Amino acid sequence: MGLMIQKPEGSTGSALPAILVGLFVAFGGVLYGYDTGTIGGILGMPYWRNQFSTGYKNKVDGLPDVTSAQTSEIVSILSAGTFFGALTAAPVADALGRRLGLVVSCIVFCLGVILQTVATDIPLFVAGRFFAGYGVGMISATIPLYQSETSPKWIRGAIVGCYQLAITIGLLLAAIVDNATKGRMDSGSYRIPIAVQFAWALVIFVGCIFLPETPRWYIKKGQPEKAAKSLSKLRRLSVEDPALLEELAEITANHEYELSLGQATYIDCFKGILGWRLLTGCLLQSLQQLTGVNFIFYYGTKFFQNAGFTNPFVISMITSSINVASTLPGLYMVEKWGRRNLLLFGAIGMAVCQFIVAITGTVVGTQNQAAQNSMIAFVCIYIFFFACSWGPVAWVVTGELFPLKVRAKSLSMTTASNWLLNWAIGYATPYMVDAGPGNANLGAKVFFIWGGFCFVCIFFVWTMIYETKGLALEQVDELYAKVPHAWQSNGFVPSVSFQDIQDIQADNRNLSLAQVENEASRKRSVQYNEGAPLPEKTLY
Repeated sequence: MGLMIQKPEGSTGSALPAILVGLFVAFGGVLYGYDTGTIGGILGMPYWRNQFSTGYKNKVDGLPDVTSAQTSEIVSILSAGTFFGALTAAPVADALGRRLGLVVSCIVFCLGVILQTVATDIPLFVAGRFFAGYGVGMISATIPLYQSETSPKWIRGAIVGCYQLAITIGLLLAAIVDNATKGRMDSGSYRIPIAVQFAWALVIFVGCIFLPETPRWYIKKGQPEKAAKSLSKLRRLSVEDPALLEELAEITANHEYELSLGQATYIDCFKGILGWRLLTGCLLQSLQQLTGVNFIFYYGTKFFQNAGFTNPFVISMITSSINVASTLPGLYMVEKWGRRNLLLFGAIGMAVCQFIVAITGTVVGTQNQAAQNSMIAFVCIYIFFFACSWGPVAWVVTGELFPLKVRAKSLSMTTASNWLLNWAIGYATPYMVDAGPGNANLGAKVFFIWGGFCFVCIFFVWTMIYETKGLALEQVDELYAKVPHAWQSNGFVPSVSFQDIQDIQADNRNLSLAQVENEASRKRSVQYNEGAPLPEKTLY
């Protein structure tokens, strides 16, 4: 029984509705994963290379191809779109709600898919990639926000982690479809993989019509009755149930406490402890990209092709399959091991694997069959470490970091930092890896760079990532207020009730959270003593 993730004793209601809602919303990750994964295979398709070539011929096989600059533009423009889409997600999610924000995202995404499907030259194809990226960026910021605001605290990490699982499934589906159409010598070779994306968007679009809005968004908008009804659906409790009213009251009191400390503008996101939490989230998402995972999924097919590997499309399918399978234990470990331990485990494993691949490819070379087998093996092991740790946990941690008043804004900026590095890597990689004038021609040496950043990840987690396992979103505020260093956060037990301190904070705005808690405890003690029955008098 100790191996299972169990609902805490004394919890009332049912977690099943919230779990099902969170899992359905996670399906949006398929759009993200498929859209980012499909381009790697398309770049290697003979028909697409011939159709979109502007006269350049690949120096490896002599066939028509796009240049490194064009490859860089085509791959990286999606990430440029996602960067701006992620920043747009905050005002949309705050104004329309988390649910309708997803609906708008799907519409923008479909516009990009249409442009890519009808394109026969690079400019229109690039425009389609940008708008598809814009929609993906909005989705990637809104889904963890929605999941974290609806999930029970005891299984929130696993639910938010399912978003990464859906991303890996999207990458696998992209590899399968690319492999199925790569041999076609007509426009269907690339149009079929692109057009399939309409199906994923339609599922999310239709499903979001029936999903409940998050209770925390209703509280933010000053609509407690609708918040109660939403929480009632998610917890399967009556709107008058004491447990539901207690949870809602704590959410409301925490939000009002946060607002009493200051405004919720973008500038406020960068101030004080909120700024530190924002820096933590942005660095976490940036380092997730700098581990080199998207090098494998963006350029893996073409890299293995140019390095002389046989069956590069099959290798892509293998790595995508491992990515999916390895995410599953991560969903368990994030609740059993905690966020910090799992991120440390992944960073150490990734660093070792990246350095082994780099050393093997540099010293032995990529033309040796034994070296090829060794490199593929350690790339697969690297993917295991990433998929069970940094893949899902980066989204889990950023979804838990921020108070309600700035959650959408801060989460959109952390997601935008992910896409900014995604763009930078997508843009720079062809120049770093490919041969030719003006290119660095690093080849397998590029894995030294990814390994170096994996090493940086170890120190980052130790010094900056707080353990938030098992805490309500409102209790994370108390964690940051009371624990000065991340390495001291393991074993933290919350003790603040924001309902108790609400009145005190209203009269004493300059008090710290610890001082307000002490004052609330003193008042409770006084009230208890005053309410105690007087001792009976003895008659003499």
